[in-house]
Amino acid sequence: MHEIVNYIIELVGQFGYLGIFIMMFLESTFFPFPSEVAMIPAGILASKGEMSLVVAIFVGTSGSLLGALFNYFLARRYGRVGLLKFGKYFFFTEEKLQKMEKFFVAHGSFSTFVARLIPGVRQLVSLPAGLSKMPLDKFTLHTTLGAGIWITILALLGYLLGENEALIKTYTHQIVLVTLFFIAIATFGYILKQKKR
Repeated sequence: MHEIVNYIIELVGQFGYLGIFIMMFLESTFFPFPSEVAMIPAGILASKGEMSLVVAIFVGTSGSLLGALFNYFLARRYGRVGLLKFGKYFFFTEEKLQKMEKFFVAHGSFSTFVARLIPGVRQLVSLPAGLSKMPLDKFTLHTTLGAGIWITILALLGYLLGENEALIKTYTHQIVLVTLFFIAIATFGYILKQKKR
């Protein structure tokens, strides 16, 4: 495991900000590529003075946004027919699509923001957003905010913990729990706001 971590750190260091951008772009499309692989090593390099933490976060967020926009326009361009045709590759069914479309029509902006904080969900959240034709400005804003928060957390995790693999593994798990708690609080607040309306 230690060798793998070192290899990824060296890889990010070799390709620099372009490597971060490409990895985060892929992470936001269809590839099962965890953002932790790119952003934690970037934070470690920043702690050594080999990379700017602020620039790394900006580049990572930009790559994540463009990857999300790729999915968004793909779904918007080819619609339900095109998505269902390849749905088996992404575990999509007609029933799931209908549920997602209804949900995104009613709660598009909020669900897009929250989903960017959930591992395993953020990669595909752009598809129903595109299908439901969420306004591009809202999609871009909430995707950027959600992705930016998650990427900042990961980069800071690498920056503060350095190369201590044991601590990184421990706190990555705790970060996921804290993020899920944040999502629960945000969801509760949103429900109360909707009830008041």
